[in-house]
Amino acid sequence: MPRKIPAPTAIKAAGNPPKQIDEFVGKVNTGGDQCSVAVMNSPQGWSEPGQRPEFTEITLVLEGMVMVEHERGEPIEVRANEAVVTSPGEWVRYSSPNPGGGRYVSVCIPAFSPETVHRDEE
Repeated sequence: MPRKIPAPTAIKAAGNPPKQIDEFVGKVNTGGDQCSVAVMNSPQGWSEPGQRPEFTEITLVLEGMVMVEHERGEPIEVRANEAVVTSPGEWVRYSSPNPGGGRYVSVCIPAFSPETVHRDEE
């Protein structure tokens, strides 16, 4: 039977200035570990430490731009109506340097967890 998710759970975010994370599906809001789905609102100037997660991450930008740094070349600018997919074990760092920041959906398979994201030391 379909299960309605009536509201997301706000989750504390890494990085500075703080971004807003609203998890709809995942370990915190629904208790599942198969995948996580969250809406992110990152202000202008937000950046987080680099990471080497154990999960695939799909980032779908709804508004603004999200910068994705990686080990294999120039940073990738992902704009509204574009997406980027990162693979498990790949080093990445996300930021929103432009005016207006970025609003995006993050899907992690399996679900995001602090134990499997492997953030760089700050």
